[in-house]
Amino acid sequence: MLNTTIHNPDRYMADLRQILSQGRKRIGLLIGAGAPTAIRVDRDGRIVEDGGDPLVPDVVGLTKHVVSTLSEDDKKIIEILESEITGLINIETILTQVRKLAQAIGSACVHGLDANDYDELAQRICEKIGNCVNVTLPQNPNPYSEVASWISGTRRLHSIEIFTPNYDLLFEEALERNRAPYFDGFSGSYRPFFDAAGVSTDALPSRWTRLWKLHGSLGWTIAGDSVVRTGSREATQLIYPDHLKYDQVTRQPYSALFERLRSFLTSPDTLLLCSGFSFLDAHICAVLEEAMTANAHSAIFAFQYKPLSEEVSVTSLARSRPNLSVYARDGAVINGVPGRWEPGQSPSEDWEAIRHTFWNLDRGNKKGEFLLGDFAKLARFLALTQMHRLENPDAGADDESDAEHVSPVIQEA
Repeated sequence: MLNTTIHNPDRYMADLRQILSQGRKRIGLLIGAGAPTAIRVDRDGRIVEDGGDPLVPDVVGLTKHVVSTLSEDDKKIIEILESEITGLINIETILTQVRKLAQAIGSACVHGLDANDYDELAQRICEKIGNCVNVTLPQNPNPYSEVASWISGTRRLHSIEIFTPNYDLLFEEALERNRAPYFDGFSGSYRPFFDAAGVSTDALPSRWTRLWKLHGSLGWTIAGDSVVRTGSREATQLIYPDHLKYDQVTRQPYSALFERLRSFLTSPDTLLLCSGFSFLDAHICAVLEEAMTANAHSAIFAFQYKPLSEEVSVTSLARSRPNLSVYARDGAVINGVPGRWEPGQSPSEDWEAIRHTFWNLDRGNKKGEFLLGDFAKLARFLALTQMHRLENPDAGADDESDAEHVSPVIQEA
């Protein structure tokens, strides 16, 4: 199918630019763990174009970091447990194995440790994870600041809603640097508490961004029977990537946050842009699929970094859900049909400059490749829609619904 069907990136990106610049549609962002890896920094934390290390590592890098910083005794236990794990070995499966033992063995000993010892090992692993994601946003321009600039630069009918399973505080820093107000579900000043009722309402002005940390955040902790935000960067109350995640997520505040994601997607005329999200989180994917089934007028655009053939999870879902479009490096799945990218004739004289924001002729095969699977490129694309709005001040004047742009027609070869 990828060789027989052609999708023209110019057409779909022109439609998307128009939607983003108009400010009429409900727009959300789902930002996964791949997003901060798009930012490369040197040892001093400065952004670099080439080389450097990711601001926050991916799962492979996180695994290496956590294991390398454990004590020698802990490393020996991890090495033994790795030999017992079938399939993929990473920090998620290691932590799952540790917590299974902590729950199962009681006072018995396995590899010289009892349940309390394994519970303490799990806590140490979680602390190392928290330390690794506890990074500060670089001062120089970066993708997060560009997203914040795009959010605050357009008058909108509805708030932008950011959903993220990431624990870091990068969006908080970016929004505050841009003096862009946001609400994250907490109320109060001295010791802000999680307000589930506030999450479910839209009482705040549309210029307030909604920031929903689906798996918790640095600085969250339990105080009595409620979750509070401490203002620190401690990693105490996070849903870490292990088998318990899908049990914990049913509790407050996580149930309220997932219900907000479901409510957003089942609202009329919504568009969710996904970046850095692998579509491997079973609970989030279940909410997405349920909402797409319930609301045919919602749309999800998944911008994926790898070639289409390697994005198995999301392409499988997109084939059965026509309101999920996948935009990968070499092709797309649109209206359930996979196809390869092939740009058409430039629709206007200045289109070549616009095309360079999402297409690179110098990479990939002789026809180039799509760029927006890279969070840094997507952030720049969003920021540049401000220029489109300024150049076309009447872009949002037409009251006719733009729903047709979200379910683009397949262009056959």
